[in-house]
Amino acid sequence: MAKSQATFMKKQLEKNRQKKKEEKEFRKQQRQESASGGDLDSMMAYVNEFGEIVSTPPEPQKTNTPS
Repeated sequence: MAKSQATFMKKQLEKNRQKKKEEKEFRKQQRQESASGGDLDSMMAYVNEFGEIVSTPPEPQKTNTPS
């Protein structure tokens, strides 16, 4: 007697689920390897004297204080 189609379909669905799970894990690993780190210095933004957002910190200004 031959196996039923329901058993075959269950096996196929399980294979598909497993394949999707493996692909998802692979994509996750790829994202983690190519991540830029996200350290604080790379996330900082500064505003210059013209109101523009720049990635470099402003130069310290000397103040003229009477002595």
